[in-house]
Amino acid sequence: MSLKQRLGFTKEPLYVMDGNAFLFRGFFANSSMSRSDGFPTGALHIVGRVLLKLLREERPKHFVFIMDGHGKHFRHDIFPAYKANRPPAPEGLVMQIEPLQNLVRALGMKVLVSDGCEADDCIASLAAKYGSERPVVIIGMDKDLRQCLSPEVVMWDPASREEKLLTLDSFRTETGLEPSQWPDVQALIGDTADNVPGVKGIGEKTAEKLFRDFRSLEDVRDRMAEVPPSIRKKLEGNEEAMFLYRELTRLHTDCCAQPLEELAVEPLDRQHARTFLREFEMNSLLRELDSLMRQGVVAFQGEAEDVSGAAAPGARTARQLSLFDEPAPVPAMDDVQDASRLPVCAGLMVAVTPAPVVNRSQSHGLCVAVRKGSDVEESLYSGDSRALVAWASAASLVVTPDMKRLLHAHPAWGTISPSRCFDLGLAAYLLAPEDRDYGWPSLSARHAEKSGLPMERPASIALSLYDDMVKRLEHDGLLRLLHDMEMPLIPVLVSMENAGITIDKAALRDFLDEVQTELDALTERIYQEAGQQFNIRSAQQIGEILFKKLGLAAARSTKGGQASTSQAVLEKLSGQHPVVDALLEFRKLEKMRSTYLEPLPRLAGPDSRIHTTFNQTATATGRLSSSNPNLQNIPVRGELGRRMRTCFTAGPGMKLISADYSQVELRVLAHYSQDPTLLSAFRNGEDIHTRTAALLFDVDPAQIGPDQRRRAKTINFGLIYGMGARKLGQDLGIPLSEARMFIERYFARFAHIKEFFDSVEQEARKNGYVTTLSGRRRPLPDMLSQSGQARALAERQAVNTLIQGSAADLIKLAMLSVYNDGELRRMKARMLLQIHDELIVEAPEENAEAAASRLASLMTDTSAWGLELHVPLVADAGVGRNWGEAH
Repeated sequence: MSLKQRLGFTKEPLYVMDGNAFLFRGFFANSSMSRSDGFPTGALHIVGRVLLKLLREERPKHFVFIMDGHGKHFRHDIFPAYKANRPPAPEGLVMQIEPLQNLVRALGMKVLVSDGCEADDCIASLAAKYGSERPVVIIGMDKDLRQCLSPEVVMWDPASREEKLLTLDSFRTETGLEPSQWPDVQALIGDTADNVPGVKGIGEKTAEKLFRDFRSLEDVRDRMAEVPPSIRKKLEGNEEAMFLYRELTRLHTDCCAQPLEELAVEPLDRQHARTFLREFEMNSLLRELDSLMRQGVVAFQGEAEDVSGAAAPGARTARQLSLFDEPAPVPAMDDVQDASRLPVCAGLMVAVTPAPVVNRSQSHGLCVAVRKGSDVEESLYSGDSRALVAWASAASLVVTPDMKRLLHAHPAWGTISPSRCFDLGLAAYLLAPEDRDYGWPSLSARHAEKSGLPMERPASIALSLYDDMVKRLEHDGLLRLLHDMEMPLIPVLVSMENAGITIDKAALRDFLDEVQTELDALTERIYQEAGQQFNIRSAQQIGEILFKKLGLAAARSTKGGQASTSQAVLEKLSGQHPVVDALLEFRKLEKMRSTYLEPLPRLAGPDSRIHTTFNQTATATGRLSSSNPNLQNIPVRGELGRRMRTCFTAGPGMKLISADYSQVELRVLAHYSQDPTLLSAFRNGEDIHTRTAALLFDVDPAQIGPDQRRRAKTINFGLIYGMGARKLGQDLGIPLSEARMFIERYFARFAHIKEFFDSVEQEARKNGYVTTLSGRRRPLPDMLSQSGQARALAERQAVNTLIQGSAADLIKLAMLSVYNDGELRRMKARMLLQIHDELIVEAPEENAEAAASRLASLMTDTSAWGLELHVPLVADAGVGRNWGEAH
């Protein structure tokens, strides 16, 4: 019996699902569950099962899956420490967010992502809006949501071991309270998960008992003399704090107002849904979905309709029914362990892919196929990797979904030249750089649907996909980029990942101790400057100090009406009172402590080396990214950055070499824009920021001071990234009118740059994409968007991609030169890291200086890459025992 039948609903309910709760529950309950390429799927399985159960048993007419959006919101403004104790979400969980939303949509259901608030606020808003006209079923049992209960709003968890259901009556019976009192209860007991302190010594039972006698916190405050002495003692002195905490725990009901028709469950796209489930290897869910469609439980696009226009149960055509028949059996592949038994592949194209997943408890190694004319012979191979590599070496081309994965699986694959390999994932990335998933399950599932090939023949799918991709790459002029840059880069990245870099754990520990000491000293200094002690992590108390006691002007208010003390607000107040600068320094050091100094040592291996993963397909501009851990976000500027760099060291008997391009993006801008001033400055070795400042301030370069140069530098780099006058004014601390004047003067002095920016936007609008120095494309469909905001973003991306993407091309070409250089190899120098425009190399002490000179030479020799830049590249190289000394 359905829930609506059990509860006697006379109207169709609105089902509102707490997406974040089920995402986290699924991930941690099934953290080891993944598809064959390692992509985590635990949360997808949990949510998929709940959704199919809902479709089967409840047959909802209106449903919405609500998730938290990115960024901070009003609660962080009134209490900066809100959720500050939470560690970053595990990467495996984050990876499932977008696929999870796609799964919900594939089943014909709506997804809503909160903006400027939390998902719970959206849930509360929809419950408040529709709870008076129809039942609302909140799918989730988070205690925060209890305040949403009403005669027509219930909470339900159908996924727990024992079904949980909470109604208004059962809540009253359980607690003796009204839902409107629940935020007051939570304000006193706190919430460790959200870092809401609560009042020390008051637990849930005590709070519930208190509010059976008092209506609210206001009632408690006004009748404090009547509060039991044991509780009153704990509350006294915390009156202000408990009202702040209630602002954090009370859900807002004015955040989301979607019309009901926008939340209607639609007939699902059968092909899209089945492709998605096959892509993520959720075969049991696929069988269940097919069963629901056969039974007519789930409506899907393409059903026959009766005269009223509604889908008629049982009215599907014979052709539609045949779609759900079990596929014809595919002949079993030979399971080969001896490579000599594989088909002869000399001079032919072969494919090497993961084997099809039949049973997760069994492993079939790899699937290999040889194409002879139009015939394909396919086998499962579970023998020795070296023998398989020797066999594949005889082929004219090896097609595989992920060459890097093969190289990590066994180094023997490195004996096959990248020029004779074709990586399907990389090809897919070049063709569609805005996509996120280039994994084999995704690529194979989509192409199987398109081509009609069975998933049980993955190597055959790979060969067919190769044929399709080569045509598209040739059409878009991307084939050379794949063969000459991206494929040869794979072994370079594998080498760097295997090498890792040493961290000095003792130095990090000392740095952490110093930062903590400084944090303690800052705390005392803040108290002294403020003239009193207060909770530094309380936005409300900071606001009281800054805006009431010290009389500073409040910039803006939060949604709750409190004066904002966000980072941006404090930065604007910098210099107006010593306490503001002390608070900014406190927050900076606290971030350094929690983000870098404490986590990094835990990520190092027994040899004290950290091994990151370089991602070749993660950015639309072509830049590499780094993860597990992300070493490209290590702070490098300022005193803290310099200190952090000293914690990265060379191995015994070795030294580190750091070579960094000088102003490479501005040099790319000069190359493309042909601006005479930029060209002249770079060709003559002048300081470009001083030259720019001289033009902006109409003075001789020799008269330019540090502040003028800083302003010019901010403008030079800011305009590349589409910085507007408002942002420039904030960064330079100048009025908006002055910032506009600087931008106007800049483009008047550098007229060719403005013309270049305009031409890039015009070409992108005409072609729908931009092309970098190497021929890399980035599609920009929003150049023709009706939305002014989306169009403006695309215009900024056009210029940024051309410049930043071309700079990324240059550093990749440099990496290839360094990796393949015989001199560096003889010196036993090896690359460890790429940090945007910087390369980190490790070499024996006796060879370090010579290796540094050679490294800088290779990075700046564009003729070796067949490129003719109109300005020279410059790379500054340094040597040291640690990164700080070398940089």
